[in-house]
Amino acid sequence: MGGTPHLVGDVMTRTVVALARRATFKDIVKTMQRWKVSAMPVLEDDGRVAGVVSEADLLPKEEFRDGDPDRYTQLRRLGDLVKAGAVTAEDLMTAPALTVPAHASLAQAARIMALHKVKRLPVVDDEGALQGIVSRSDLLQVFLRDDEDIAEEIRRDIVDRLFRAPLAPIRVEVRDGVVKLTGRIPDTAFVPITARLVRSVEGVVDVDCALSGPHRRPDLDPDLPDGGTTAQPSGAGGAT
Repeated sequence: MGGTPHLVGDVMTRTVVALARRATFKDIVKTMQRWKVSAMPVLEDDGRVAGVVSEADLLPKEEFRDGDPDRYTQLRRLGDLVKAGAVTAEDLMTAPALTVPAHASLAQAARIMALHKVKRLPVVDDEGALQGIVSRSDLLQVFLRDDEDIAEEIRRDIVDRLFRAPLAPIRVEVRDGVVKLTGRIPDTAFVPITARLVRSVEGVVDVDCALSGPHRRPDLDPDLPDGGTTAQPSGAGGAT
């Protein structure tokens, strides 16, 4: 609908510092310090992403520098011990690389980051070639969106399409990303659908869907006598 959802390619950082497989340990550390990054993709000669080297991949060399680990540690930390002896990006990198396609939605990228507990992902094209890097902060850019811009999208792409003839005008208010909807609609079955659609609009922090249905008519009992009098139960009663 309209301006949503944005794709990873819309928010990613296109200038990326990358490594060749043969990059040395010391060059990797220097590059991280120079560019102030904590992880870098490692590329094949054709530009495809082969893996990722992070600070966590470099630390075992310092951790195990001053002694041999015990047998238990050797068995439990075999991968880290291998990296402690590595001297090139090819041996240090985590492979295969965890990547995200440029055409993925921001929600998809966020789920991958959360599931794998990573802070950034290399962005690739359909052939696996590096296109950019997307970070957690990139995904959060949508919450900088102007409130009125969010409200206009909701009115145009959700309210006007779902409710062409509301019983009372539907009001859309957005404050600090929190959306409030008020008004009367013909069928309250559309309330959860509307709330779900509004919540999917980028930049929405929360939704207060206060839409209501038609006014209820009083349910008059046809058996009640006119005039407001109440019939007495059988056997109740008067003086004999």
